[in-house]
Amino acid sequence: MAFIGISGMQYSGASLSHHRILLAEDSNVFTSMISKRLKELFDIDVDICRSFEDLELAYDKSVEKVTLAISNINLPGAENGEALGYLVDLSIPTIVFTGTFQQTTRDELLSREIVDYIIKDNIFAVELLVESVCRFLTNHQHHVLIVDDSATARALLSSRLKRYNFRVSTADSGASALALLKDNPDIGLMITDYHMPDIDGFELTRRIRGAIGSHRLRIIGVSSSTDRLLSARFLKAGGNDFIMRPFIDEEFYCRVNQNLDTLTQIRAAQQRLAS
Repeated sequence: MAFIGISGMQYSGASLSHHRILLAEDSNVFTSMISKRLKELFDIDVDICRSFEDLELAYDKSVEKVTLAISNINLPGAENGEALGYLVDLSIPTIVFTGTFQQTTRDELLSREIVDYIIKDNIFAVELLVESVCRFLTNHQHHVLIVDDSATARALLSSRLKRYNFRVSTADSGASALALLKDNPDIGLMITDYHMPDIDGFELTRRIRGAIGSHRLRIIGVSSSTDRLLSARFLKAGGNDFIMRPFIDEEFYCRVNQNLDTLTQIRAAQQRLAS
């Protein structure tokens, strides 16, 4: 089963039919389009909930664990966002699919730690939603290493990545990162701080690049420094990307996705050449 998303993400693997997805949406047009695409692409049958009462009943009658929910902000019987609150309180990962969007809406959604939000403002909205679903269901295939000497920074990044369903390891120093990379060759992305007491991000990247190329490991540097030359220096050291703190959530997730998409495409090309 193969799928290429609008952004260029690729998925080629087994059916995802074992996942249970709740679709809380009252529009017949969108429920039809979404359920049809998820079925034909990933063999997923969604549970359609056209009202808050339907959503509660679907969850209460559930035998299998709900993997993911797709929810509009407002539903009949929940005109003030109660459906989203209900899903969040149940700790169900949720992608919001909405036509109502303002800056305050965005801030409220991110404060609830949703997986993603898709706005119904263009003809590609359903395809973007399908891609977001595919990413969430398959992100566990990616192993990400966070390197930072700050326990708080490690915890925040780890929480953010786990929300997106990635497998995450952490290191509190450059030396620990090198050891983890040696013991875990499946790590495909490293996110490293620049300022660290033993080995700074530049030197760590240089050492890694002596043994592991970008075709096997993507490296994103991060820093809260105001020195804008850091990004250029990091990229010249062998990094693939650089993000300044504090992060904008959407930018962070997009950059992570883009680097992992590139890695997936390289691996696919290598497999084609080897066959």
